[in-house]
Formats: sequence, structure tokens, C-alpha cells
Amino acid sequence: METTDDVFPEVTLRLPAWVEEFSSGGDRLYRTVEDRMRFAVELSRLNVRNGTGGPFGAAVFERDSGRLLAPGVNLVVGSGCSVFHAEMVAIMIAQRVLGTFDLGGDSLPAYELVASTEPCAMCLGATPWSGVRHLVCGACDEDARAVGFDEGAKTAEWAGSLRDRGISVELSVLREEAAGVLREYAEGGGEIYNSRQGEDLP
Repeated sequence: METTDDVFPEVTLRLPAWVEEFSSGGDRLYRTVEDRMRFAVELSRLNVRNGTGGPFGAAVFERDSGRLLAPGVNLVVGSGCSVFHAEMVAIMIAQRVLGTFDLGGDSLPAYELVASTEPCAMCLGATPWSGVRHLVCGACDEDARAVGFDEGAKTAEWAGSLRDRGISVELSVLREEAAGVLREYAEGGGEIYNSRQGEDLP
């Protein structure tokens, strides 16, 4: 079968327009871990209220200065792409901003990933490969599962596995505020977009 260069579609990642407006703060610095988590949680809330995706937000910051490098929101449903979770989006944008696949390169400051909810199995796997040195989480795995999201198979020691790779972890930062966005989404009839729905998976 003859093929051409345009047989397969181009895959494009584009944040909703409101994200840039919300994130534009000039030289604003997010000094504390709570400031950074509030930013990620507000991304998740606005993503729901603007109807642009699921109830998850994330961002990559310079750890020492608190400078925002890249925001991310969940874009799964609108993009039709299961890998466009908020953490994955933030990581991909951060890497494009810096022009490198390794956010932990020798010449770079330490970067941290702040996620409104603990990472699913996919985002957990992507975290060490991204090069970030620190992970901050808001809502817990059980909060996401409580509203119906499939977080995948993760060991109980997942945070320890990251620490073993030199990535420090902070959990339950503003947990109730972050979990409230998950509940708002579910109670408002938001789509719970797990794969293979209707099957009894182990």
C-alpha cells in the first residue's frame, strides 16, 4: 500500500486560551508550597468551570525562586488523547520552553512538579523521566478514586520509589481544597473518562 507524509494526523498540544490569561503575572513568584498548590488547584477548578477538561491542574516551578515555568491542565476529553493528563501537559510544555527533555540537566535550576492530585500510574512513571527534583501533591489517590477515576496500579510505596530516585515528595498540601474540585466535577455531571468502561478490570 502506497503511503504519503500525511497518512497519520499531526498531534498538537494546545492549552485553552484562558490558561495563558490566568497564568500571566509578569514576574510573579510563588514563594511558598501553598502558593504553588493554590495555583494548581485553581487551574483544575477553572478547567472544570470553563468546560475545557477534567478536574486536574499541575505546574512546573523553579523550586528555589518560585518562578512559574509551565502550567498544565487535563485535556483528555477535548483532545481525544488519554495521555494528556495535567502533569503530562505541564511537563511537555516545560520541556518545550527549555528546549530539552531533561528538566534536571546540570546547567538548570531544580524544578518541581506541583499537581492538584497525586499522580496516576502513568504520571507517576513520567515523573522521574522528566528530570524534576521535587513533587508536591494536593488531593490523594483515594479522593480521585472516590469520585470514580481509575488511577491505575501503584504500589503503596510509590512516594518512596521517587525518593529513591532523588525526587523529594510532599503530600496532602491543601488536600481538602483540591479534593473539593474533584467532588464539584463529579457532582456537576462531569465525564469520568476511564478507558474500557463497563468492563470488570482487576
